Amino acid sequence: MMEQKISNWIPVLAILTGIGLLLFWVGFFTVDLAPANPPPGYFEYEHSFPLPDIILAAALIAGGLLALRGKRPGRWIMLICSGALVFLGLLDFSFNFQNGVYALSTEELLLNGSINLWCVVFGLVMAFKLRE
Repeated sequence: MMEQKISNWIPVLAILTGIGLLLFWVGFFTVDLAPANPPPGYFEYEHSFPLPDIILAAALIAGGLLALRGKRPGRWIMLICSGALVFLGLLDFSFNFQNGVYALSTEELLLNGSINLWCVVFGLVMAFKLRE
């Protein structure tokens, strides 16, 4: 039994974030989510992310499901994921900003910017809410 009750919205959003990560990669490789004129190194950079993102997605989903069932490891898993999400969001922000990805189009700014912002903000919220 958990010492502190986790609000249900945190694990639900963790599960949805994990699903979103998986759907992003399905879209990236099937409907070509890449920019029309990507900067040099874009594909090398992006292709380094599927494995860690899939592991992060699985952990978010597992942690969220465990937490919804009141299992303490769910909190720990989501807490670990919170740091990974912040790192992921900041790393992508750094690459996108330095390489002009946000400036390529309004679509790129909205898609990548919102994903990067979600990762950082939700990661920080999880870290704050899940601390003991």
